[in-house]
Amino acid sequence: MTRNNGLVAVEGQNITKQFEVGTVDTTVLRDLSVKIDRGEFVSIMGPSGSGKSTLLYILSGLDVPTKGSVLLNGRDISGMDDGKMSVMRRRSIGFVFQFYNLIPNLNVEENILLPVLLDGKDMKAYKKKLDHILEIVGLTERRKHTPRELSGGQQQRVAIARALINDPDIIFADEPTGNLDSKSGTEILELLREINQVQGKTILMVTHSEDAAKYGNRTIYVRDGVVEQG
Repeated sequence: MTRNNGLVAVEGQNITKQFEVGTVDTTVLRDLSVKIDRGEFVSIMGPSGSGKSTLLYILSGLDVPTKGSVLLNGRDISGMDDGKMSVMRRRSIGFVFQFYNLIPNLNVEENILLPVLLDGKDMKAYKKKLDHILEIVGLTERRKHTPRELSGGQQQRVAIARALINDPDIIFADEPTGNLDSKSGTEILELLREINQVQGKTILMVTHSEDAAKYGNRTIYVRDGVVEQG
């Protein structure tokens, strides 16, 4: 999917991120600015330690910049308090991580509906939506299984379904295929591309793989805490 008429989904303005270790300050991001338009599928690449995952966490509100600001759908989240930020993350943002982050003693349905439960909503009202999402991710027949009964690829599909349940505007994915074999990884990337193209979700994905990055329509290269290209 191409950019959607310049409507901005996520924007980082002059982001600097420093960590203090003892008496030493380490700068991970250096006055970095990025802009992702609605409907884009953007890959973020860079060598280990380049700051790509830190950038993703800051843009998604999981971390805060030392300097600079982040806008989600035009709203500055930089100074947002924890309560409001938690609500925004549950309702407007979906997350997919490398290690799935599923609850072992919950089945597929329960893991997917966890954001609904945490938001205090009636889970029964989500039955049709749950059925539809299970169909999208190909897990209708596995809905009562627990994570230990699923393959890695299937667990990641549960994580993607969980990210979709609250109909977020943006999905942030951190190395979503990093813990999968090549066949399962390809299936996950194809699923993300379908979600982007069919549902119009904005996707921002960190990856170390050039092949994985090609599933997006644009790649941002980060090196030594600055945008090198993209």
